[in-house]
Amino acid sequence: MSRILQPFVVLWKFYFFFLFIVILLLFYPFFRVLLNDRKNFPTVLKLMRIWGGSLHRLGGVYIQHLVKPIFPDPPYIVCPNHSSYLDIVLMYTLIPDYFIFMGKDEIKDWPLFHILFTKGMNILVERSSRTASHKAFLKAGEELDRGSVVIIFPEGTIPPNAPTMKIFKNGAFKLAMEKNVPIVPISFRTNWKLLQSGAILKSRGRPGLSKVYVHKAILPKENSDEELSRLRQTTFDTINSQLERHED
Repeated sequence: MSRILQPFVVLWKFYFFFLFIVILLLFYPFFRVLLNDRKNFPTVLKLMRIWGGSLHRLGGVYIQHLVKPIFPDPPYIVCPNHSSYLDIVLMYTLIPDYFIFMGKDEIKDWPLFHILFTKGMNILVERSSRTASHKAFLKAGEELDRGSVVIIFPEGTIPPNAPTMKIFKNGAFKLAMEKNVPIVPISFRTNWKLLQSGAILKSRGRPGLSKVYVHKAILPKENSDEELSRLRQTTFDTINSQLERHED
């Protein structure tokens, strides 16, 4: 990256994170009240859609669909690649149905944003504990039973060499088989260039187009170890088919 441009990259990142905090602060008092009752969760999601849409548009990030997205009727599981924190923000614009996130346990320490997970609307996964992780996926299954959409990043984290993906974890695919619900793979092709994870003074960042490919839903055929491997690999290959076309 050009040293001449890097100061502008850093300024834009500070501007984007400033927007993140300020817009979230506007809604935070409402979250404190509404999240005390589950019946208010759909209202909270509507507010988060406003937050996410305002954040990425005011930040100069716009979604370009590479194909017209067609989502199945809920419930279903969304499995995107994870290349940037933008992935989370854009979900509030992309997914048309009521949804919840499964997120890593570290989110409970994030300022402000943590309330969306610690109040029961979304689900934290403590991967270091098999018991806690199992309980988290039981909760996700209950959400699917209610007709919710569940978003799971199958890599579990942002890989250091994104957009190259990490090996997928099994959780999302086991859940899809157990509940017999489809998986919707999503390829975020350019988010890693718009808001790259890493040191703020060295990593990439700029306004621009988030190129998104919402793939056709993949249905589990049965509940077996062989189907688990097939479903996981098919989802990986489907997402990767678009990532291989990313521009450097």
